[in-house]
Amino acid sequence: MGKTTAPDKAYSVILATLEKEHRLRTIPPAPRKSRIDLLSNDYLGLAAEADKYADEFRLRFPDAHFTSSASRLLSRANKYHNQLEKYLEHLYRRPALLFNSGYHANVGIIQALAIPGTLFLADKLVHASVIDGMRLSGADFKRFPHNDMKKLQRLVKENHDAYDRIIVLTESIFSMDGDIAPLGKLADLKKQYPKVMLYLDEAHAFGVRGKRGLGLAEETGLIRQFDIIIGTLGKAAASAGAFAITSPEMKRYLINTARSLIFSTAISPAQAAWSIMMIEKIVELSDRRLHLRELSTNFVKELSRRLNFESPSETQIVPLIIGDAAEAVLMSEYLASKGFDALAIRRPTVAAGSERIRFSLNALLTQKDLDHLISAIGRYK
Repeated sequence: MGKTTAPDKAYSVILATLEKEHRLRTIPPAPRKSRIDLLSNDYLGLAAEADKYADEFRLRFPDAHFTSSASRLLSRANKYHNQLEKYLEHLYRRPALLFNSGYHANVGIIQALAIPGTLFLADKLVHASVIDGMRLSGADFKRFPHNDMKKLQRLVKENHDAYDRIIVLTESIFSMDGDIAPLGKLADLKKQYPKVMLYLDEAHAFGVRGKRGLGLAEETGLIRQFDIIIGTLGKAAASAGAFAITSPEMKRYLINTARSLIFSTAISPAQAAWSIMMIEKIVELSDRRLHLRELSTNFVKELSRRLNFESPSETQIVPLIIGDAAEAVLMSEYLASKGFDALAIRRPTVAAGSERIRFSLNALLTQKDLDHLISAIGRYK
């Protein structure tokens, strides 16, 4: 008989390999008040200021409970879920449907869209939840090079007659490179090919871009050109959950087919109520959006001018490409010692050879903060 081993030993081997390759992940410790937070997606600083809104919340929503106790389809309608959807519908002028998270939204909706005759075409750098949704759906899918409209148009043209619908999936602001999708060109593609549907994940744009913070689709005037828009509430909105903006018919369809909606306990009424209050704040924070844009632009320019570091970023997400996992970890640790929390991003989150430090800027930062950060990076370099 062959040698036997404990059935879980293989997992330990995988962990040892990850550690050897400097890719072993751990949950970061609680933040130190002495450090500047460049880790979180609290882009407008609302989460950092949450305590100052606590009294207003308790006064406005005294009956908002902390659990829904069931999925929305099993329990009675809750007024705060409904109010949040109605408020989003008022802002977007289109129906809204709540989900528990951006991951739940992408996986559940993409699976529901995958009826026979469907082809998905996804940008190479879309979020893992979009990729998981396509894989779990069982539908045909292809991935095109990042923001390569020529390749995308070629794929649409080659497959247009073979499928009943072609669903193009992309993000507006990409979470690791901080660049943006060519939304106008995507809208033009849809006009040219009648079978094309457009699916836009605005997770990192909601709250940050657009006159009222509704995202890049608002900023470009193209909200109605996208069949489904996903927004998340756990980033700039300082809450939790997500939503889909779509047509009345598609909302009805998703209520009946999106498994992550049907089979998950709904977000709590308290979370929905808090989201209403936070989005009300967001709509009025155009000054913070402008400040964040200016900070981000200046940071990228100064990285190039002073340190000869080129970043692909066009937004508040600014990656510093290192190209080596061990070096990225060392740099992250060095920056922490200088008062800056910034995460080392390694594969499989990013491709091998593109390991990086990801700086997630927020509107509470000052230009002086970023000048000190650039100086620290320069000393490390």
